[in-house]
Amino acid sequence: MHEFLPAWPLLSAFLIASLILAVTPGPAVFYIVTRSVAQGRHYGLASVAGVALGNLGNAFGASVGLAALFAVSSLAFTVVKYAGALYLVYLGIQALRAPASREDIPVAVAVSPRRVFRDGFVVALLNPKTALFFAAFLPQFMSPGGEPIVQSMLLGSLFVAIAALTDTMYAVAAGTIAPVLGSARGVRAFGRYVAGGAFIGLAAFTVLAGSERTK
Repeated sequence: MHEFLPAWPLLSAFLIASLILAVTPGPAVFYIVTRSVAQGRHYGLASVAGVALGNLGNAFGASVGLAALFAVSSLAFTVVKYAGALYLVYLGIQALRAPASREDIPVAVAVSPRRVFRDGFVVALLNPKTALFFAAFLPQFMSPGGEPIVQSMLLGSLFVAIAALTDTMYAVAAGTIAPVLGSARGVRAFGRYVAGGAFIGLAAFTVLAGSERTK
């Protein structure tokens, strides 16, 4: 694997930098924690898997030139960015319009883990700043003698795996308080507004954050 990955000193620097970036809370962590608190640990883990797959798609897209397209075309960047923001607003409206909580639903609207997985995937995939981040971050750790696309894909996959691990810890920690919230009468209904506001707030963050690097 020596020709596909950089030498250990450079690779170790990449792993440390990736861990620091992954553990720093960002929009993806905010989304996962919201799901975990609103619907429980299993739903949070489903969102982790969806977000990880969406991020992996962005990493591979950056490897084949998608990030370059966004960099030279402000229209393409804007279209994808606002598409992702609109989808977050849709999630927020769905949560706000959900029926009053039932006894078997902890905090938010009842949806399947598959639906939560899909939502996390779409939210992560429709964030062009993630592709731009990979395009700017990965080349700093690539060996000049290796194949650029292969190195980029492998490093991107490592970053996504590290982020998925840290996101899982966030989901498990946040999910532990969901039963406590769900046991209080009236808190479940309040949770719908918290979840809806969180999704809409995340959409605003996506639009207003500009070119800041995100996970």
